[in-house]
Amino acid sequence: MQAGLGLLRLSPRAFWTATPRELAAALAPFGAVTGEAPERAALAALMRRFPDRDSSN
Repeated sequence: MQAGLGLLRLSPRAFWTATPRELAAALAPFGAVTGEAPERAALAALMRRFPDRDSSN
């Protein structure tokens, strides 16, 4: 959020509607983009560990 809102000076609406690919492209000239996207299994593990909502409902 700091890079999108502070460095790029995007409006909150522009920031939240941008895709990860768009944000990465906008940040590339600043050298702020590093690493690769997580593998599917790693992403699935993170989603299980940090669910978006309470899974007891």
